[in-house]
Amino acid sequence: MSVASQSQPVGLPAAAAAGSIARIRTRVVRAAYRRPFRISSGVSNELVSLVVEVETTDGVIGIGETSPMTAYTGETLAGVTTAIEEHLAPALIGHDPLDRAGAHLVMDTALRGQHVAKSGLDIALYDLAGQLSGWPVHVLLGGSIRSRVETAWVVGLGTLDEMAAEAAEYAERGFRHLKVKGGQDPARDIELVRAVLAALPPGAELCLDANEGYDAATALPVLSKMADAGLALVEQPLPRWDLAGLVRLRERLDLRLMVDESMQSLQDALEIVRRGAADVLNIKILKVGGLHRALQIAHVAEAAGLAVKVGSMPELGVATLAAVHLAAAVPGATVPADLVGPLLVREEPLAPKTFSDVNGWVEVPTRPGLGHDL
Repeated sequence: MSVASQSQPVGLPAAAAAGSIARIRTRVVRAAYRRPFRISSGVSNELVSLVVEVETTDGVIGIGETSPMTAYTGETLAGVTTAIEEHLAPALIGHDPLDRAGAHLVMDTALRGQHVAKSGLDIALYDLAGQLSGWPVHVLLGGSIRSRVETAWVVGLGTLDEMAAEAAEYAERGFRHLKVKGGQDPARDIELVRAVLAALPPGAELCLDANEGYDAATALPVLSKMADAGLALVEQPLPRWDLAGLVRLRERLDLRLMVDESMQSLQDALEIVRRGAADVLNIKILKVGGLHRALQIAHVAEAAGLAVKVGSMPELGVATLAAVHLAAAVPGATVPADLVGPLLVREEPLAPKTFSDVNGWVEVPTRPGLGHDL
């Protein structure tokens, strides 16, 4: 029997049958940023997401979300929509909605790559499984070891004074881990790190995200000065392909090194571990293809003794809730997550209750599924 033809979950009684996937729909949701969000690869005025609905023959609906940040992933909103509607959705119609591993086999057979598109369907299937079972998603991921998840505050590019002031403001609100964007000018980034650290209260921790902005010749002296200033963590200082350079940096720096762009898949994670290219893996659910793949990568990190950050593209409330459940269930997710997408926009349309009052911590939902407000 093929994966797609199974209609009854293996090992469950007939009464637990969940029907099959009958319909898959998509719709675009937009939310304006409170202020333009700037990183080294560009600026965005609004956060654009694709909401994905997966409905069973019994009328139960799971909600997913994906957000193609084109400058980062290379995938466009139109391309992701087409991938889902013309390739992935037809392949999943008739599939058992509880067979999430099998769904990935089906999707990978139908279309190579397209992790951002697959993640929207994966998240919807997890939400659907939670609705059908009565369990919150973190239970489906193995259980929650945290009742709330710590989140960093992410400061986009601006003047040194603006960035230092924003970091200090959110540290006072309760965010103990701050991440600032850099990567455009290494010398300026040294001054940025010093300015932000001088503005932060005692006990606050700082990460710099260079977004691949440095080269092998300048990274070591620049990051050494940042480490001396008190920087706790640096994210993706070198181009994604330069694992050898990341290994050399890790060997010579007294500073934790986190990879993001270098890790686009489970296979990337394995190679990073094999070569010793990082201390921390930044797992972004949308980047790697969904919760199923993200959990596999978390297991690789655990086996290698590496810490995990659950990252963000960013995205809105549904995908951010998926990140909350993942961070709650992964023991190694000890670096504060980036759960800031819903906090960066003027009005959060998908999960406003959860993200209405966040001061450094997000409560893990206990309702069935993801716990969104749709």
